[in-house]
Amino acid sequence: MIKRIALALTMAALIAGCSSGVKLDEVPVEDKTAIPTQTGADGGANAGSTTPGGVAGVDLDQSARAAAAAGPVGVARIVYFDYDSYVIRPEFQPLIEAHSRYLQAAGNRKLMLEGHTDERGGREYNLALGQKRAEAVRRALGLLGVPERQVEAVSFGKEKPAVQGSTEDVHAQNRRVELSYR
Repeated sequence: MIKRIALALTMAALIAGCSSGVKLDEVPVEDKTAIPTQTGADGGANAGSTTPGGVAGVDLDQSARAAAAAGPVGVARIVYFDYDSYVIRPEFQPLIEAHSRYLQAAGNRKLMLEGHTDERGGREYNLALGQKRAEAVRRALGLLGVPERQVEAVSFGKEKPAVQGSTEDVHAQNRRVELSYR
């Protein structure tokens, strides 16, 4: 009897300890009326601006330059695939070669290869196909001299479509590997 009471008290304490005061169904309020209070050296409102709450603004031009510097300039970052295939089409070979040259020149850069599929097929099948697509690009970069430590291949399967819909054109845009620099 005492063991049952002790067990019940322990269970009640565990349940009470696991409860959270966070209300999951409430949407956080966001103040979109903040006005920049200072400008940067170039006079732009984004450079070094702060909101009334004291949060520093972001220089959007600098962010764009940093994103462009994160990979080869003027080179696409998506490799598309045929239906139910992980064979790299010949028209994407120059793209892979350009990224290979960039990665070899910038030995500290990391590249994430994100494999995707269209909506057709089961979840597990599409995760496997997306992984095979990402691995195909990783192997192609490796054959061109990119060290394995610089490249990681992951699959999102059909979970992150680039375009919504069920037409063949939409499916073709979703069968892809995205190259993302870190």
